[in-house]
Amino acid sequence: MCLNPSANPKMGAIRGLPVNAFSIRLACAAGRYFSAHQEEKLNTLFQRIPTGIETLGSRIIAAIESVGEAVIILVMSLLWAVRPPLRLRQFILALHFVGVGSLFIVGLTGLFSGGVMALQIGQAFRMFNAETLTGPTVALALSRELSPVFTCLMITARAGSAMATELGTMRVTEQLDALRTMAVNPIDYLVAPRILACLLMAPALTMFFNLIGMFGCWLVAVQFLGIDHGIFMARIREFVHPSDIFNGMVKATVFGVVLATVGCHQGLTAQGGARGVGMATTRAVVIASVLILVFDYFLTVIMF
Repeated sequence: MCLNPSANPKMGAIRGLPVNAFSIRLACAAGRYFSAHQEEKLNTLFQRIPTGIETLGSRIIAAIESVGEAVIILVMSLLWAVRPPLRLRQFILALHFVGVGSLFIVGLTGLFSGGVMALQIGQAFRMFNAETLTGPTVALALSRELSPVFTCLMITARAGSAMATELGTMRVTEQLDALRTMAVNPIDYLVAPRILACLLMAPALTMFFNLIGMFGCWLVAVQFLGIDHGIFMARIREFVHPSDIFNGMVKATVFGVVLATVGCHQGLTAQGGARGVGMATTRAVVIASVLILVFDYFLTVIMF
């Protein structure tokens, strides 16, 4: 409510300043402007709140739908794997691509992983005169955790990304539609061989990682740190049991299925041309890597 100086003659000055009609009108106009401005800001804020909630809900729904689609792809692939026609040629090609093609990177990672663990653990144990426990400590860490995780991360980076890229390119160029017009199911022809190949080759590559990693551990512990070879081997036989290696192989099998399913799902759902294929490949690697670590935790809780 604006003040009228003529209606209130007792008004003289505000904080020593003279009050007149112009200053009163100016103050009233400024008050109305700032009130309208604040009201507009509040309206904008209240409009954004439902929009933010809607965006969050849509993303949650999209994530649930993606999980459902990936599970459907996995189930359909397992069903197609045991019913004719059997795609033996595609299966062998997938085995070669996932297994033989990943030998070098898996072996190189295993060699240096075992070596650096032996170096760090051996030096730490030497402070307590327990350096003879370097071998079994590294062996348990490799067989239970590091071998399946590192192996499947390497397979994800190499083979999982390639699956997403290949299938995504086939989708955006309508090659999948061409297969359907020829009465060929893309799940049967493209996805099932890849998932089965990862299911079989992931534990095999994990065992290869164990062997190369322990060789790197032996090389550093025995040749560089001076640990006796007989004690090194005896301690490993004493503390490491077949169940440790078997549980690691089970983990690798689960991780292989997860990374193949994620890679194939992202490729089959890619859209938007070359940019969409690149984004699908990135999502496949990131999602598969995170899921491997998440599944590793829960499997460790169950097994050990």
